[in-house]
Amino acid sequence: MDRRSACRASIDLRKAGSLLALVLAHGVAAALAPVLVRALGRRAFLALALAPLAAVVWACAQTGEVLDGGVIVSSTSWIPALGFDLVFTLDALRWLMVLIVAGIGVVVLFYCTWYFTDASRGLVTFASSFIAFVGAMLGLVLADNLLVLFVFWELTTISSFLLIGFNPTSAASRRAAVQALLVTTLGGLAMLIGMLLLGARAETFSLGAILAAPPSGTAITVAVWLMLIGALSKSAIVPFQFWLPGAMAAPTPVSAYLHAASMVKAGLFLVAVLAPTFDDTPGWRPVLLTLGVVTMLSGGWRALRQLDIKLLLAFGTVSQLGFLLVLLALGTRTAALAGTALLLGHALFKSTLFLTVGIIDRLTGTRDLQELSGVGRRLPVLTVAAVLAGASMAGLPPLLGFVGKESMWAALLELTHAGNPAGVEPWAGWLLLGGVLVGSMFTVAYTARFLWGAFADKRGVPPTVVAPAPPPFLAGPVLLGFGGLALGFAGAALTSALEPYADLLPDGDHPAYLALWHGWELPLLLTAIAVIVGLGLFRVRDAVCAFQARFELPMSGARVYRAVLRDLDRLSVEVTGRVQRGSAASYLAIILVVLALGPGTAMVLALIEGPEISVFLWDTPGQVLIAVVMILAALFTVRSRRRLRAFILAGFTGYGCGLLFILQGAPDIALTQILVETVALVVAVLVLRRLPDYFTDRPLRPIRYARMALAAVVGAVVSGVLVVAASSRTAEAISTRFAEAAYDFGYGRNVVNVTLVDIRAWDTFGEISVLVVAATGVASLIFLDSRSGGVRRLAQAGPRTTEIRTADQPAPTTRSRTWLPAPGTMSPERRSIVFEVITRMIFHSILLFSVYLLIAGHNLPGGGFAAGMVAGLALMVRYLAGGRYELAEALPVDAGVLIGTGLFVAALSALGPVAFGGQVLQTADVYLSLPLLGELHLVSSVGFDIGVYLVVMGLVLDLLRTFGARLDRQIIQAQRDETAETHGEVSS
Repeated sequence: MDRRSACRASIDLRKAGSLLALVLAHGVAAALAPVLVRALGRRAFLALALAPLAAVVWACAQTGEVLDGGVIVSSTSWIPALGFDLVFTLDALRWLMVLIVAGIGVVVLFYCTWYFTDASRGLVTFASSFIAFVGAMLGLVLADNLLVLFVFWELTTISSFLLIGFNPTSAASRRAAVQALLVTTLGGLAMLIGMLLLGARAETFSLGAILAAPPSGTAITVAVWLMLIGALSKSAIVPFQFWLPGAMAAPTPVSAYLHAASMVKAGLFLVAVLAPTFDDTPGWRPVLLTLGVVTMLSGGWRALRQLDIKLLLAFGTVSQLGFLLVLLALGTRTAALAGTALLLGHALFKSTLFLTVGIIDRLTGTRDLQELSGVGRRLPVLTVAAVLAGASMAGLPPLLGFVGKESMWAALLELTHAGNPAGVEPWAGWLLLGGVLVGSMFTVAYTARFLWGAFADKRGVPPTVVAPAPPPFLAGPVLLGFGGLALGFAGAALTSALEPYADLLPDGDHPAYLALWHGWELPLLLTAIAVIVGLGLFRVRDAVCAFQARFELPMSGARVYRAVLRDLDRLSVEVTGRVQRGSAASYLAIILVVLALGPGTAMVLALIEGPEISVFLWDTPGQVLIAVVMILAALFTVRSRRRLRAFILAGFTGYGCGLLFILQGAPDIALTQILVETVALVVAVLVLRRLPDYFTDRPLRPIRYARMALAAVVGAVVSGVLVVAASSRTAEAISTRFAEAAYDFGYGRNVVNVTLVDIRAWDTFGEISVLVVAATGVASLIFLDSRSGGVRRLAQAGPRTTEIRTADQPAPTTRSRTWLPAPGTMSPERRSIVFEVITRMIFHSILLFSVYLLIAGHNLPGGGFAAGMVAGLALMVRYLAGGRYELAEALPVDAGVLIGTGLFVAALSALGPVAFGGQVLQTADVYLSLPLLGELHLVSSVGFDIGVYLVVMGLVLDLLRTFGARLDRQIIQAQRDETAETHGEVSS
């Protein structure tokens, strides 16, 4: 067994879900953040820091096991039927990433307590988004399943979008947030395709299993490169490097965490995970090493001319990310040790420097190095911490950066020998070494530029006024800066900690280890050259800036991005102008043409080459009679000029469909069809009040004949598809088992209702969620103020008047307290005494019938949807009898509240079994013996039906208030205006 297999063989399987609990803790913290911020203000960050602190403590507790080469696995069953589990792993590399992600997260959250004030705008959103990002990043580095990893990958993208665009009033923040979102999401989509392809070829989405037994072939090569595109875009590697400097529009804590210590490490982490197994993928080293060097040089070169010290660090971050990519993609043990050590070192020194910038910005009000002078003498402690971090970034002893770079030089020097473990040609090795050396010179130069610009006394610049700094505000950068110094003396311990990952890669010519002193060797000379030349570049900084300004490249990633967006915007405008012309008939025609060409073509091919078609025209003569009535109603509908007649005739087709369901033995479906048709017909009639009585009587134009032909073709296609689909079944229908399952697992005899609330309850929950969205859309389109603004109670109206009383007008004292009083507000010609009497007789019976359908639906025809429609019909009857005030008296509740309550009840019913050790949406039953009623069989899924009942009733109420009450007021206002205009003409 080789070293790679041996390291992966030591696995400790823990099913306690500890790793998942760490991730979920951050989700809980994000949910509690608004409450904490409102209660504690900026001190809420201290409470939120407990979540990542728990992750740090837990990771430290696993140090011994991880350093021994063990892999901790936490598995939680999610979808057992598909064999899909939430698996999180902790090995040496992930252990390091957890310490970086969670450890620096704790420091930054502590720092935020003094960076913000209680009056800071958007503090709630920032706190929630930040702690959610920490949790998403932890989930990303711990996830073993590729699809779960992608979910967390995109969660980090969304969280970073919210954090970068923290200030919505700033155009720069919005632009930077959208830019980061588009670039990283584009890469993420490419990565998703690669993951799906890799998982399909490997027949598993477990990353550990794929790395242990990697598949091969062209498809795998494509999959790996698609995943690398996502990694490169996330880590701001050329050609995606331009989004990172723009993201500096975010608050400094965001820059210190997302863009120095955490988010941009995600792509590098993925490269490091894939490197031991897939570093022999065609093009891996030539492409990644070239992109890494180019990124290092371009970012460092741009950093040399920046005046904003935060932007200087941003371009420096781009440069360092390219440098880290070179080491992590190289594929040797020495490079792996150096890369992981510098991964930690970069997180420490770059977060220190960004936090330093935030303090300087807060205390001085500027980040321009031309305006800053003498800050070092006024903030000596912060200056020491920043100098330590800068020295580590430049690779000076005795900092951690120097320790990592010494091993880095050794790894690059290995490439200059023939037969090196990476398989790189010696000439390419020398070229790579030279590129990294030049990039290191740039690093020293822009580090000196930063320290000089932020802290030095400048000739001719007045001393900068520095506000007093609270000591806790300085604690974060001081802790991280001195942390880099302490780890510089811990080379042996770091080597032991990182060896389990480095051992997965082949050895080089010499034993690889991290140490502060390797002797008087060539790596030390290379470090000295980089420092001397870098300081020389800093000394001639003005000449370098002038040279860059004179010879600026005409092409850049940011310019290409803006040009692409500009062209896409122009193209979208042109396309929209051609296809979106405001004609509903044109839109419908396009949809139907696509239907006829797409499924229609497939249907014709199936008729020619498909299975034998068997058609039964009818089972009973009643079906023929109903079909004839439906056909005649449809023909009369298209021939009718009166709108109301057309809608009523169209309703005949719907009711006929319900009768066909009854003849086929489907009373539940028939009941639902008839109820939906009735509600739709009433709503249509309400809308017709604002439309002309007649359709146009203009002669038929040629286009109308084309529409008739299209309608005939679509009808034929739909009929043909139904026939072909019914004749093409070869396997047993899954629904044949529903009857048995409905009784055994759903405890009901009504197969249709048990299917809705138990067998496919997830679908039903999705459908009622769609109803909620539809209701919200109706409200946003129709209601100009709010839903509750439409609930006008009877106390606001006088008898037999359409006027709305003001608040200071007393309620009438002559009105008797009777049931159904609102018709008294209507004019005599709008009242119907017969209808009022009938309403008094049947309203309560209809509501009682709806409750019966709700309770009995598990074993008899009914259910939550049908019951909700019946309750909605009761409200319709009440509205038609007494108008909008009677509707408010019947149910004086905001429809949005009713709909939201229904969705909440359904969700609570779905999650309820979990509290008793069951699964989500699991059904339980109980038999109760009650006096008078006898034995009663109760099923838990009735709670889900109640939620559906409330959602449907709320939707009907929304429609009535939208197309009924609101239109009533519009009609009355129009009549009032017409009357006023008429009186004005008469008086004149």
